[in-house]
Amino acid sequence: MTPNRPYLLRAFFDWIVDNECTPHLVVDAGYPAVQVPTQFVQDGQIVLNISPSAVTGFSLDMEQLSFNARFGGQPMQVYVPLGAVLAIYARENGEGTVFTAEEFLEDEDDFAPDLESVETSDEIIDETPPEKPEKKKGSHLRVIK
Repeated sequence: MTPNRPYLLRAFFDWIVDNECTPHLVVDAGYPAVQVPTQFVQDGQIVLNISPSAVTGFSLDMEQLSFNARFGGQPMQVYVPLGAVLAIYARENGEGTVFTAEEFLEDEDDFAPDLESVETSDEIIDETPPEKPEKKKGSHLRVIK
């Protein structure tokens, strides 16, 4: 039989989002092929906010999940083999599930994406707000008594 972890993970993700809560994922950052921002790893684990409003390009299949997010203002592609997922829960109430640790499968290296480093510049971006449009004239509608 195929592993049930991807099905359970998708079901809990959908359930948490449908109940207007924020799904958080606990990941074993030391698991092979995991690509997460290492500066936020604590005790070998990282908690990731995977709500639709926090990530883009979210993808969950039978072997891995991946998405793009910003960490400390820097964009990053996150890649997590499903064996590295330790738990999924709602931030608001802690409802969710814990998964048992899985051993690394040798063929998981085949699923890891080839990522390249992206150059960033120290250029200051002009953050002045755009000019406000002219105020609109009053409504053409009138109150009739």
